[in-house]
Amino acid sequence: MIVQRRAVSAVLAAAALLLTAGCSSDGGQPSGADGGTSPSRTAAESSPPGSATEETPPAKGSVEVVRTVATGLRSPWGLAPLPGGGLLVSSRDEAMITRVDEETGEKTELGEVPGVSASGEGGLLGIALSPDYASDRMVYAYFTSASDNRIVRMRYDEKEPPGEQLGEPDTVLRGIPKGEIHNGGRIAFGPDKMLYAGTGESGDTGLSQDRESLGGKILRMTPDGEPAPGNPFPDSVVYSYGHRNVQGLAWDDEQRLFASEFGQQTWDELNAIEPGDNYGWPEAEGKGGGSGFHDPLAQWSTDEASPSGAAFAEGSVWMAGLRGERLWRIPLKGTEAAADPQAFLQGEYGRLRTVVPAGGDRLWLMTSNTDGRGDAKEDDDRILELRVT
Repeated sequence: MIVQRRAVSAVLAAAALLLTAGCSSDGGQPSGADGGTSPSRTAAESSPPGSATEETPPAKGSVEVVRTVATGLRSPWGLAPLPGGGLLVSSRDEAMITRVDEETGEKTELGEVPGVSASGEGGLLGIALSPDYASDRMVYAYFTSASDNRIVRMRYDEKEPPGEQLGEPDTVLRGIPKGEIHNGGRIAFGPDKMLYAGTGESGDTGLSQDRESLGGKILRMTPDGEPAPGNPFPDSVVYSYGHRNVQGLAWDDEQRLFASEFGQQTWDELNAIEPGDNYGWPEAEGKGGGSGFHDPLAQWSTDEASPSGAAFAEGSVWMAGLRGERLWRIPLKGTEAAADPQAFLQGEYGRLRTVVPAGGDRLWLMTSNTDGRGDAKEDDDRILELRVT
């Protein structure tokens, strides 16, 4: 059940409606990526594939590991850069949010998030900063509780002692189905300042096609958890459906949304998200799903990817692979792949969980070898700084 935020004012709703209804295509990164936000169009209003105003990136790119930022992270999952410097990291199994100094690698525990029930693939998952973080200092978190997956927000006060810097959580959204598998968990504020969440079907495949369920969906809501203005279904936070397990969300410079998704036995996917579209699961997996289903723009065998985080930089989507243990580059031409995907870092750092824009040609990349499925090395898990083209 969605928690209704009765305190949402008509002024906020009207302002949000203006943002989604009358925006330009000036580009920009989602809030939290580099501290900036900008108005956004929905995917349905974006430029067509191959628009003459867009530059197509080269077919081949490059990745350079500039340095290791931090080591010794335990079951890290979410990563949120702070506008003034520093990286917030969530620990899936320990329910802890930690601040990492990106210059020294020093770690400071903010505090444990109460109510987290870590089991299987569930626990403390994605984190994101409020679009008004400079004034409200709110950190959003997606986590598995004893009864469901939910999204909360907490005030971060760095003046408090370490371990006591998170305020009491305020529940933004509850009722997302939970399971031992397929809990989704990625959250991000889009350029429209709305909160997006990728969810999983928790092993119950029928939920993905049920538009009344929050499982197997991409959700879009106001910062208070209300259905966002302009959503495709009345009084619903559901933005797209027919997903299996979404764990990566990224916006390009034209403010179009892309999402990475776990397949079952055959195809993992990168999808260009259109509001209201059906992405096929469990009726279709990969391309060629038939009429009524939106095909992915790229697909991989499950041993090559098992994709989690996604980020946009230098004209390409960069997708972190868990089982595939590699970073994929997918150059874009509008909402289509401009060339074949290209793999980097294969097997060099193990399982790759999260990739986040660091501004310009830089990315933050976080490994996931201490989650019970990886082959953890002495310094795992770690955050890397990459330079990409």
